[in-house]
Amino acid sequence: MDIRILTSKISIMKNLTEKINRLKKEREAIILAHNYQLSEVQNVADFVGDSLALAQEAVKVKEKVIVVCGVKFMVETVKILNPDKKVFLPDKTAGCPMAEMIDVQKVRQLKKRYPEAAVVCYVNSTVEVKAESDICCTSSNAQKVINSLKNYRRIIFVPDKQLGHFVSLGSDKEFILGDGYCPVHAKITEQNIKDLKKRFSRAEVLVHPECSLAVRNSADKILSTGWMQKYVANSSTKYFIIGTEPGIIHQMRKQNPRKNFYPANNSAICADMKKIDLKKIADVLENLDNEVEVEREIGLKAKRGVERMLGIS
Repeated sequence: MDIRILTSKISIMKNLTEKINRLKKEREAIILAHNYQLSEVQNVADFVGDSLALAQEAVKVKEKVIVVCGVKFMVETVKILNPDKKVFLPDKTAGCPMAEMIDVQKVRQLKKRYPEAAVVCYVNSTVEVKAESDICCTSSNAQKVINSLKNYRRIIFVPDKQLGHFVSLGSDKEFILGDGYCPVHAKITEQNIKDLKKRFSRAEVLVHPECSLAVRNSADKILSTGWMQKYVANSSTKYFIIGTEPGIIHQMRKQNPRKNFYPANNSAICADMKKIDLKKIADVLENLDNEVEVEREIGLKAKRGVERMLGIS
């Protein structure tokens, strides 16, 4: 990149960061960001974490205004936990393809077919689907959630078939799996892992449970992004192949500057996560637009399942 272009970009980012910090104080706002966000967005956030950590942090928020740098289902989760606060998404088109792979009608059909089953919905789902479910889960706590359902022998797990299958392997319950999946993690292949292992033979392979079975079978550890960060921090290993969206590597490098990280597939990018940038955050704080609302009755129903999850976690 031309040095003049780079210098200009740095100057613009610095000015936007200063503006965001000023507006946060004026608006009494907090910024929560998912760890797949752009690195500059993570740097300006007050808190960065995975879906579970964001939900846990949302419960503790004291500020009047919450800006969530993530995708729509994450902002809805924060809103149902903070119904009386103003919650904003810097880009309202930032959605989740997996969340759109299940809807209320499908859940109701499954409940009618399997009336004795507990409905567990992955957090990557709409607020309407959460409202139809018994309990919510994230990739960090899915096994713990399933284990808590002692009175149920059958589980309807939606929408992610990969996470559902992974969790089912550690349970003696019968699982009825949704047919949803994450298109980003689907880009990571067994061949990606094999090729990188040839180049970096000393590296440990950490993959997300949203990856395919073949990829999971190629891994040393199968972990959510939150657990990946904890594992890396406590490991004596210095080399890691990371099988998830590469945005997580920014935090890993910040927290472990002497360790080396290699994305399993550089093209496994979540385009929706990358829609948010510093300018959009500054605009939201300045204009207080793009507020996310949740219909009260649906929000209350969805909140029960999320709070049950948080209680277990």
